[in-house]
Amino acid sequence: MSGTGSGGGPGDAAGSLTAAVAGALAAEESGPGVVGVGIDLVDLDRFRAVLGRRPGLAARLFSEDERAYAGAAADPVPRLATRFAAKEATMKALGVGLGAFAFHDVAVARDGLAAPVLSVGGRAAELAAAAGVGRWHLSLTHTDRVAGAVVVAVALPPAVWV
Repeated sequence: MSGTGSGGGPGDAAGSLTAAVAGALAAEESGPGVVGVGIDLVDLDRFRAVLGRRPGLAARLFSEDERAYAGAAADPVPRLATRFAAKEATMKALGVGLGAFAFHDVAVARDGLAAPVLSVGGRAAELAAAAGVGRWHLSLTHTDRVAGAVVVAVALPPAVWV
């Protein structure tokens, strides 16, 4: 990817996110089904500073399970930041802005080494249902400086819309 300035090397967050977006766009071009694609990046130092200044913010943004998962790491901030990026990327995939649903309406779950899973509830689930979303694809990544997420909202086949 010469000339992009993104780095894009193996293990590089920008390269991983670029590959995820390219895959999502290729899926969209191959036929109907993709409702939207969202991407978000979070600067870890800035996010760490915000969490430090506002001690109750983590409880407002993250589910108990998300906080517990992050808290099991020596440094919880990268795990929290990737989850925050996933919540914002979900808003973008649904084509809505900040405040369209509560941050707790979207959660990222892990089961051992399995891929992370996005779950939606509340107003986010209502918006997803109205858009015909039946599945989610989620990719998370982080480096020592930035965390990111790509979310792809996939429509249910028309036969399932009842």
